[in-house]
Amino acid sequence: MIKNYFKIAVRNLLKNKVFASINIFGLAVGFTCCLLISGFLYSELSYDKFPKDAKDIYRVEINLENKDFYSGVDVAVGRGIKNAYPEVLDFARLIQRKDIFVKYENNQFKEEGIAFVDSNFLQLFSMPFVKGDVATALNQPNCVVISQQVAKKYFGTADPMGKLLVFNSNAANPFKVTGVIGELPGNLHFNFDFYISFKDNPNNQTWSNVGDYTYIKLKPGTDPKKLEAKFPELVAKYVVPEVQRDMGVSLAEAQKSVNTFVFYLKPIEKIHLYSANKDELSVNGSIKYVYIFAALALFIILLAAVNFTNLSTAASIKRSKEVGIRKVMGSDKKQLVLQFLSESLLLTFVAYVIALGFVYLSLPFFNTLAGKELVFSAFLNYKVILVSLAFVAIVGILAGTYPAFFLSSFNIISILKGKKNATPQSSRHLRSGLVVFQFAVSIALIISTIVVYRQLHFMQNKALGFDKTQALIINDGYLLGKNQQAFKEQIVKDSRVVSATLTRDVPVGSQGMDGTQAYAKDNADNETRSEIHINKYHVDYDYIKTLGMQMVSGRYFAPDYADSASVVLNEAAVKEFGFKGDPLGKSIITSGQHELTIIGVVKDFHYTSVKDKIAPLVMVLGNNKGGLIVKIKTAGVEGLLSTLKNDWNSFSPNGPFSYNFIDDRFAAVYKSEERTGKIFSVFAIISIIIASLGLLGLSAFSIAQRTKEIGVRKVLGANVSQVVVLLAKDFLYMVLIAFIVAVPLTWFAMYKWLQEFAYRINIGWAVFVMAGGIAIAIALITVSFQAIKAAIANPVKSLRTE
Repeated sequence: MIKNYFKIAVRNLLKNKVFASINIFGLAVGFTCCLLISGFLYSELSYDKFPKDAKDIYRVEINLENKDFYSGVDVAVGRGIKNAYPEVLDFARLIQRKDIFVKYENNQFKEEGIAFVDSNFLQLFSMPFVKGDVATALNQPNCVVISQQVAKKYFGTADPMGKLLVFNSNAANPFKVTGVIGELPGNLHFNFDFYISFKDNPNNQTWSNVGDYTYIKLKPGTDPKKLEAKFPELVAKYVVPEVQRDMGVSLAEAQKSVNTFVFYLKPIEKIHLYSANKDELSVNGSIKYVYIFAALALFIILLAAVNFTNLSTAASIKRSKEVGIRKVMGSDKKQLVLQFLSESLLLTFVAYVIALGFVYLSLPFFNTLAGKELVFSAFLNYKVILVSLAFVAIVGILAGTYPAFFLSSFNIISILKGKKNATPQSSRHLRSGLVVFQFAVSIALIISTIVVYRQLHFMQNKALGFDKTQALIINDGYLLGKNQQAFKEQIVKDSRVVSATLTRDVPVGSQGMDGTQAYAKDNADNETRSEIHINKYHVDYDYIKTLGMQMVSGRYFAPDYADSASVVLNEAAVKEFGFKGDPLGKSIITSGQHELTIIGVVKDFHYTSVKDKIAPLVMVLGNNKGGLIVKIKTAGVEGLLSTLKNDWNSFSPNGPFSYNFIDDRFAAVYKSEERTGKIFSVFAIISIIIASLGLLGLSAFSIAQRTKEIGVRKVLGANVSQVVVLLAKDFLYMVLIAFIVAVPLTWFAMYKWLQEFAYRINIGWAVFVMAGGIAIAIALITVSFQAIKAAIANPVKSLRTE
C-alpha cells in the first residue's frame, strides 16, 4: 500500500511540474539555510569543549571600578589563589606576543600567534601532541612547542625536534623545539602556533596590574561562586599594600581597592560567546547572534513550510474531482490523508537532496560571509544525515498535514456538482494568516537590515577627533633599534611626507596599550581623591600634529620645555578626575608615585572602536618606540612607498619593511557589524523570495475561485485596472496587517541591539516607511502577475467553463 502511495505521489508531482518545482525550490532554499546556519551554530557552540576537564577550568578575570573588564590579571594571582584555597587543583598562565620575527636558517617569517605559557598549560588544555611529551615539553627554559603547520613551514619534511629557532634576530638566545601539536579536535578561544616556556621572576610577584591570562582548575563539584566570594580577602592581603606603596596613599585610601579590584571566574566554555572584555585573546562571538541566527533558521524553514501549505491548498481545486472520485470508489479519509502525506514526504526529501547541492555551491560564499571554515564533508557525516532526515520528515509531515486533511475533507456532492467555493471559511483565514506571518518576518528582516547598515554607516562616518586619511603606519619600529629617530628624520625630508611621529600607540585599536592607576592630587578644586584606571599613550613632539588632533586648552609637548614630568589629558580624563576648575597646572599621581603636571587638554578622540565610550586617556612624552605614523600627500604614493622601503632597508637589515594604513585598521574594527549587515541582507532577500512564492500561491488559489465573478464583472463593463485593484486589495490588507505586527516587535529588538553601542543612531519613522514600501511593492508585483493574467482573460470562455 505504501509503495502504491509513493507511485501515485510521483505521478502527481510529474503531472503538476510547476507546482512541484516551486514547492521543491522553496523547501530546498529553506533546508539550505537551515543546514548552513546549523553548521555555523555548531561551530560557535563547540568552543573550548574538548579539553578533558573543560567543565572545571576557569579563567580568572578582573573588574576595575565596576566599568573596566579585563581577561588578564597580574602575574601572582594564579599562584596566590591556588595556594590559598585547597579546592583549586592547578593554575596556568599565558602571555601573548604579536609581530615577532622567527627565523630558522634562511627561512624568516613574521608571526602573530606566539604565547609564553607555564609548563603545565598545554596539558591543562589537553593539547594533542604528535611529537614530544605534553607533560615535559616546556619544563626547561628556552623551549618552544609548535603547531604542525609551523613545522612544515620552517622545516619541510625534516624532523623539527631539537631544532633551534631564533626570535627577533636574537641569535644568542635561541629556542629549542621540544614538541609538535597536531590538529585540534575542536575550537579554542585562543589560537597560537608557538608556545614558549614561561620564565617566572620570583622578585616580580605583583597583584594590581593586568596582562597575564590566568586559568585555574577546580575540584569537581566546586561551586565557583562560593570561591569568588573569598577573593576580597586576597585583595585586602595583597592588592591593598601594593596600592598603598605604589600610589603613596594612606591605608584607609588604599583599602578602597577591596571594592574597586574585583576578581571573578569565567568558565572557559563560556568565554567565546559570553565574554567581550577589552583584552580578549581573539575576536569572540556573541550568544545574542547565536539566538538571532537560530531564529533566522527557524523562520526561514517555517516560511518554506508555509509556502508548501499555501501552494498545496492553491492546487486543491485541480484535485477536487480526484478526491471525489476516490471517495466514491471507497477510499476513506485515512487513506487520502496518507496519500497526500506521502506526496509531502517525497517532495521534502527531493528538496533536501537538492539542498545538499545548494550547500556545496554556496559554502565558500557562506564561509566568507560568516567568517568560518566549514567543510562540505561535515554535512555528509552519517549522524548529520540521520538528524537531517529526521528533521526533513518532521517538516514534511507538519507542512503536509493541513493540506492532507483539507483535501480529504472535501464534500463529495459539492465536488461532483462542480462547486469550487465549498471550502470552510476557517481555512481561508488560516491561509491569510500564514501569508501575514510570512510578510511580517520579511518586513522585520528588511527593517533590521536597514538599521544595521545605518548604524554601520554612522560609525564609519562619525567624526573621530583625528584625521585618519593618508596616515601610513610603519610597523615593527623596534627592528630599527637606536636608529628610529634617525629614520624618522630621514623620511620627513621627503617632500611627499607631511609629518611623522614615533609611537607605539595607534588610534582605533587598543592592543598593547598601557594603562595605570591614577588620582588627582589634593587641591582646593578637588574634594575627593578617588583612584581611577586610565589608559596611557606614549608619544613624541609630533603626535598631535601628524594626526590632526585639537587642543582644547593649554599646550602640547614641545622641545623648548622640560616636559619629562608633564602630561596631556583628554576631556574624558578631566571629567573623570573630578576637576571643577581649570585643570592646567594641577597634578595627578600614577602608579609608582609618579607625579605628573597637567600642561594641556586634548579634544576627545576615538582611540578604540566607536562602539565604545571614549575612556580617560593620558599622553606622556617618551618611551614611544615601536612604530611610526607618517602623514603623506595624496600624490606619488607608490613612489614614496618604494623610497620608504629603501630607507628602511638601509637602517634595518634585520626585518622586512611592513606597513598599512589607519583607514584599513579602522575598517577592520567594524568587520563584525559589516558581516551582520550582509547576513541580514542575504536572509531578508531569501525570506522575501519565499514569501513572494507563498503569496503567488495564495493569489492563484483566490483568483481561481473567483473566475466566474471576474467574467461577470468584465461583461458588465469592468476594465482591466479595476479588476486588478479588486483582486490586489485583499492581499495588500494582509501586507498592512503584517506591517502592523512587525514594526513594534522589530523596533524593540533593534532598540535593544543598538544599546550595545555607546554612540548610535535613532530609529526614525523613515526606516519603517521604507520597509513597508518595499514589502507593498513586492506584494503588488507578485499579485499583479496573477491578477493581470485573470483580468485579460476572455470572460466568455470563463463563463462557459463555469
